[in-house]
Order: sequence, then C-alpha cells, then structure tokens
Amino acid sequence: MTQLLMGTAWLLLLITCLPWLRCTHWTVRVFDFPRFQIAAFGLAVCTGLAFFDVQAHSGYNDVALGAALFVVVVQAIQIWPYTRLAPKQMLRAQRADTHQISIINANVLMTNRNVTGLLDQVQRVRPHLLVTLESDAWWGEQLESALSEDYVHNVSIPLDNLYGMHLFSRLPLEDVEVRWLIQDDIPSIRCWVRLESGERIRLYALHPRPPSPSESDESLWRDAELLLAAEEIKQESVPTLLVGDLNDVAWSHTTRLFCNISGMLDPRRGRGTFSTFHARWPFLRWPLDHAFASSDFELVHLERLKYFGSDHFPLLVELMYCPAYDAAQETPHADKEQWNEAKQTITTAQDRARSDDGAASV
Repeated sequence: MTQLLMGTAWLLLLITCLPWLRCTHWTVRVFDFPRFQIAAFGLAVCTGLAFFDVQAHSGYNDVALGAALFVVVVQAIQIWPYTRLAPKQMLRAQRADTHQISIINANVLMTNRNVTGLLDQVQRVRPHLLVTLESDAWWGEQLESALSEDYVHNVSIPLDNLYGMHLFSRLPLEDVEVRWLIQDDIPSIRCWVRLESGERIRLYALHPRPPSPSESDESLWRDAELLLAAEEIKQESVPTLLVGDLNDVAWSHTTRLFCNISGMLDPRRGRGTFSTFHARWPFLRWPLDHAFASSDFELVHLERLKYFGSDHFPLLVELMYCPAYDAAQETPHADKEQWNEAKQTITTAQDRARSDDGAASV
C-alpha cells in the first residue's frame, strides 16, 4: 500500500506541474480542469502516507509525503479565489431597477431533446436574455415556437456541428453581428442590448472549440478566440457582458489572462465554483459556462439552474448596470508580458487558420 501511495503522490505532482508549461496540447491543458479533484486525491494520499509513516519511518515515504503536500498547496492556491472564503471580486448590488439585466446561458447538448426541461426554467425565471449553445435547427424551432411572443428579438445560428447558437431577448438588440473570429465553423455573437432604462450595453456570446481528442489537439483556437474578444473589449471600453460555454475553467491561465487583458470581473470569485459541467457526473464537475462583466456592473444574483438532460447545467446571472460604482471595484490589469502573450497567441492562430484555409482550397 505504501508503494501505491508513493507512486500516486509522484503522479499527482507531475500532473500538477504540467499546466505550468505553455504547451497548448490537450494532454497538458486537460490538467487545468480537475484541480479540486487533484487536491482531494492529494489530501487522501497525504493522510495515507502520514499513517504509514508512523509505522515505517521511511525517508522515501517522507519525500513522497512532501510531494503530496506540495500538490495540495498548489491546487488550493489555484482554486482558493473560487471559494466562499475568498474576497468577492464583484460587489453585490443594493437595489433592483430598470438598469438590471438577467441572462440564462445554456449549453443544451445538441442530441438532447428535453426542450420542456429548459423552457420550464426560462418561464419560471423570465430572464431578459436566453443564450443557447449547441442548438441546431430543431432546438431553434422549438424555442422560437415557445418564446416568440415574449422574446421578440432573436439571433439564430442553427448548426449541426455542436457549435450552433441562439439568442432570445425581451430587450431590444441593436447592431447585431454574427462573427467567425478565428475558425470559419465556430460562430460568435456581438451586439448591443438596450436596457429598460435606455442605456446600451455591449454583449458577447462565445463558444470556442475545446482542447480534447474529439475536437482539437490543442487549446490554441480556444485561447485565441477568448483573447481576441478580450482585446476588443479593452479597446472599446464600454459597458460589456460576455457569456458562453468557454470550454475553459475559471482558474486556468487562459481565463485569468482573458480577465487581465479585458479588465472584466468574474462574479464567481468569492462565491463558489458554480460548476456547470458535467451535469451527470458529480465528481467530475468544473465551471465551463461563464458570465463576465465590466467593472460598471454589480451582481444581483448568480445561480446554477436545474438539470434538463444536457451535459451542462444552465447558468443564471442577474446584474445591475451601476456606472457610478465603477471606481469601487478593482479592475484586473495586464502587464506588458501578458499583452505580448495574448498578441502572439492571436497572431499564431490567425496565421494557422489562413494556412489551413489555403491548404483546403488547393
């Protein structure tokens, strides 16, 4: 048993250190995700090694125990901001009025056909906006039929490649753009939303391709799409919300870089993980669905909604546009090195995309 625990400790140390490499291959980037799970295994190994150390007094055992403790500490540092013990990054709104906006973000799972399970929650909450990911033509028709009377503004991108996207809104949408930021089969939405108070806010909806053996060998495409949006958000410097299934966890290097480049706040920080994936595997869950806001927003409510047959839970976020409180919230900032990293990632992905398009046309 001691040998097994020691071997597990060294394995946990390896997969803890791997994400420090700036390698984009999925076999490295996948270890950004299960930090809670790795920490739990590390703690269990620490307990086992400490117990056997009392009996064996082995120097090798002590070294393995130190490695396991290092794993627990490193993972805890990464996930600490997303616990209720950490400071909150986004302030809590003290009122509710016409400056408020609520959004349900739902990856529906294209093959899932339980549209009623999602509609029941939409009708109960009545968000101002519903954003669906992986929604094909069937999902679009079902949702439009049920919501058209109340959600009169919509954007429809029905695709059968797992990257379809729909936006249904009770608030007016203006200057709507359907864009293909990095790859020509991965859409995104950018538009203005006019609040009941009359102000306009910018909305981004994204669903980049994940690093996985079934989708992409590397995270380059996802990283570049997020960072390109971050650069635009920083340059525009207007009230902005970004939502979507970003296929990345809140504590990853890329998501933290996104926040630093864009200056956007994460309502999860100091409130919990609100893990949305995998809905059917409780022990393998992490936060893939996100809602980020510029610093002129405060949080009214954040909630993970109920299971409806998808592999993702829907995420509900309610925010208040409060420009007077912009200075009260600490805005993330990127240094020169981070800006250079972002630009290099975007340039590499764009060059690769053009090269792939050229090869495909030959």
